[in-house]
Amino acid sequence: MDTKKNILITGGAGFIGSHVVRLLVNKYPEYHIYNLDALTYAGNLYNITDIEGKDNYTFLQRDICDLDLMRQTIKDCDISHIIHLAAESHVDRSISNPLVFLNTNILGTANLLQAAKEYWDTTSRQDHLFYQVSTDEVYGALEMDNTMFTEDTAYDPRSPYSASKASADHLVRAWYHTFKLPVVVSNCSNNYGSHQFPEKLIPLFIHNIKNNLALPVYGKGENVRDWLYVEDHARAIDTILHRGKIGETYNIGGHNEWTNIDLIHLLCDLMDQKLDRKPGQSRSLISFVTDRAGHDLRYAIDASKMQRELDWLPSLQFEQGIELTIDWYLNNETWLQNIMDGSYRNYSPTVQKDLSI
Repeated sequence: MDTKKNILITGGAGFIGSHVVRLLVNKYPEYHIYNLDALTYAGNLYNITDIEGKDNYTFLQRDICDLDLMRQTIKDCDISHIIHLAAESHVDRSISNPLVFLNTNILGTANLLQAAKEYWDTTSRQDHLFYQVSTDEVYGALEMDNTMFTEDTAYDPRSPYSASKASADHLVRAWYHTFKLPVVVSNCSNNYGSHQFPEKLIPLFIHNIKNNLALPVYGKGENVRDWLYVEDHARAIDTILHRGKIGETYNIGGHNEWTNIDLIHLLCDLMDQKLDRKPGQSRSLISFVTDRAGHDLRYAIDASKMQRELDWLPSLQFEQGIELTIDWYLNNETWLQNIMDGSYRNYSPTVQKDLSI
């Protein structure tokens, strides 16, 4: 049996995707990693400049919403494994423009599933996997108690974004049950770390604090999220890719619950220290604004299955990871400025391998 893996990672120029691409390219020189990304606003090739010349890496600028192109890509690249991260992911954007989310997150996933099924049905290789990377937001919201999301928690999405991801998860499981497509699904808590697009809370507030701009906080800042360092998430994806059981779901969490306001206070205090400001100076930038529509109160992941069955645990607590994260953004001002002024959209890699189709 052919043991070489040709892995297609969708959304690999994005925040989480770029960390997964980098990990697999560097860790497995015997695999070939195809990074497929449409380079919408959140796709940033500056995220992966360090691996663009690697022999086992190919970048493909393509859109998962094009079914024929996905069919041709999977066939021509002889794809054996798909790690599907490509998605519209910002809740606020899903509220203002939901149809974009439905098209990419639902139809795009269906295209990949069907294209994979059609090609894998024609091959003699037995080693295939469609890995759906999803979110804890599909589960809805928790009360302020000790309950947590488990793999058996019923889906109850509350935003267009989470509903579109829930729909995609259901499609993946439908292709597994109906067509016997080999699949796994993981649902992860909020990620933070380097290379995150600065529409998200942590990089946005680091930027705003540095530049003495307002820190708008929804409601009273009482909403609770479980935070996971992005490199720990990439390790979890690698673990599930190699050791996960076909047809299973795995919850990935950081065991780090923080209210938004406590997180923001920590950011402010650490930034004051790092920027040699008077203690409390950055907290004065906080303002409270009208809460977001359908804002889920609390998310919390029970990741005990990952530990019990796959021997995975997060390596960093939030206080450790957030210092590394702040230091990265402060030391990579050019990366952030390229996004703020839009110049990242014009980046052309020195070596951009592509396949003519």
